[in-house]
Amino acid sequence: MAFDLITRPFWRWPAVFEDDEDWLVPATGTPGGITISEDDKNVFVSASLPGVAENDIDVTFDKGSLWIKGESRQEEENKKLKYYRKATSSFSYRVAVPGELDPNVEPDAAYKNGVMTVKFTKTPASQPKKITVRSKK
Repeated sequence: MAFDLITRPFWRWPAVFEDDEDWLVPATGTPGGITISEDDKNVFVSASLPGVAENDIDVTFDKGSLWIKGESRQEEENKKLKYYRKATSSFSYRVAVPGELDPNVEPDAAYKNGVMTVKFTKTPASQPKKITVRSKK
């Protein structure tokens, strides 16, 4: 049976890639640990980055995309038990920031208790306008 698979002409092999090419399509949506919210004047992007030091985070905003990159490092040593552990991990998130953002206002990033929040200011034209309702006489 195994020999039959090896000697089978290629045109008779199962069409592995023809039936299900969905795995080639990039994932869409928001990465886990990322929250996008907004109010009347701002758009907020919050990222959960537990165990990452503030100076190990690189944040870039370019052409409507927010890039959050970083690395976390952990080291443990116990000479009494002759134990040493070192672990590193890196991450990279790309998030499309929705809305019309004001290019004249610099985004503000703050990091507290493992959560980084970036605040973007909307353009005045995209902010909601209050409309007064008058009674018709």
